[in-house]
Amino acid sequence: QVQLVESGGGLVQAGGSLRLSCAASGSIFSIATMGWYRQAPGKQRELVATITSGGSTNYADSVKGRFTISRDNAKNTVYLQMNSLKPEDTGVYYCQQRLVSLAYWGQGTQVTVSS
Repeated sequence: QVQLVESGGGLVQAGGSLRLSCAASGSIFSIATMGWYRQAPGKQRELVATITSGGSTNYADSVKGRFTISRDNAKNTVYLQMNSLKPEDTGVYYCQQRLVSLAYWGQGTQVTVSS
């Protein structure tokens, strides 16, 4: 069974930066699509960024130019570098590993951006 553990969340002032990490167990990381999602208070969970096994990336319009998703297959880890943070980026950030219809989720890490 796959386990995903997020880390790197915290409290940061507007304009600051954070780097989130998601460490995956198991042996399918290198062929899986990885994604970051977030859920703000009172809102639905939304996709933030994805990266395929081939390295292709996609971003939500709200984070383009500010966030960067990357992966290190040797470490079974996916990262989300978040720069120029805004209060509206506040929420719980979740890591997802997906291979076709088989998807796994981490427990999330809290990101709070103060104004």
